[in-house]
Amino acid sequence: MIGAILGDIIGSPYEFDRGNKSKDFPLFSEDSTYTDDTVMTLAVGEVFLDAQPDADDDWILRILAGHMRRFGKMYPDAGYGGRFSQWLCDPDGQAYNSFGNGSAMRVSSVAWLYDNIDAVRHAARLSAVVTHDHPEGIKGAEATASAIFLARTGHSKAEIKAYIEREFGYALSRTCDEIRPDYHHVESCMETVPEAVTAFLEGDSFEDVIRTAVSLGGDCDTLTAIAGSIAEGFYGVPVELKEECYSRLPEPLLAVLKRFEAKRK
Repeated sequence: MIGAILGDIIGSPYEFDRGNKSKDFPLFSEDSTYTDDTVMTLAVGEVFLDAQPDADDDWILRILAGHMRRFGKMYPDAGYGGRFSQWLCDPDGQAYNSFGNGSAMRVSSVAWLYDNIDAVRHAARLSAVVTHDHPEGIKGAEATASAIFLARTGHSKAEIKAYIEREFGYALSRTCDEIRPDYHHVESCMETVPEAVTAFLEGDSFEDVIRTAVSLGGDCDTLTAIAGSIAEGFYGVPVELKEECYSRLPEPLLAVLKRFEAKRK
C-alpha cells in the first residue's frame, strides 16, 4: 500500500500535465504531497484491516461508505473529483456508475490482505462498487489488485502481463515511448490502468517504475499510484523512500499505514 501512497505523493506536482514528460525530475519537492488517492487508499485499507473473515458483503459495503465519507470530511481539500465530492457529502448517496480511475488507485490494500486471487478480486470488486459500479470501474480495480497480488507472490512480469491481458482485455502491447507523446490528462480506468501496468512492466526498480509513470504525464498522481502499488509487490520499497513517505503524512493517516504494515509482517 505504501507504493501507491508514494506514487501519489511523487506524482502530485506533475498532475494535469504539469511535467515535462521526462524521467529526470526530483523525486520530492515542497510541492510533493498526498492527495485524495492516499486518503481513500487508507480509508479502504482500514476497512479491510478490520473486516472479520466472516464479514458479509453488505457489511463491508456499508462500512466502506462510512469510512470513505469520514476520511473525506477529515481531509476535505485533498482534491476529490466533482461527482465523488457530491457522494462524500451525501450520507444517502448511491454508486453513480463511474468508470473513473479512482477505483484503481484506492484498491491496493486488498492485494496484501487476502491470500488467493479469487478473494483478492472479490474484495477489489467490493471496494469499487460502493461508488464506481460501472463495469470498467470494477475492472480497473480488479486488474490493479490482481497485478499487485501476482507481483507479490513471485510471478514474472511476463506472467502478470499475460494474466491482465487475458482476464481483463487490456491491450498492453504499446511501449511507454509509444504512449508518451500523445498521452494527456484523462481520468478513466480504461486510459489509466493499462498505462500504469505498462510503466510497471518497463521499469527495472521501484524508483524506475515511479519515474517511468511520471514521465507519461496525464493524471500523474493516480497513474503513478497505480504503477507504484504494483511495483511495491514486485520490488519492495527502499527504506529511505518509506521514511520520506512517513514524514509527509499527517498522524491519523500514518497510523493507518503503520497498522497495515504491522499486519503484513
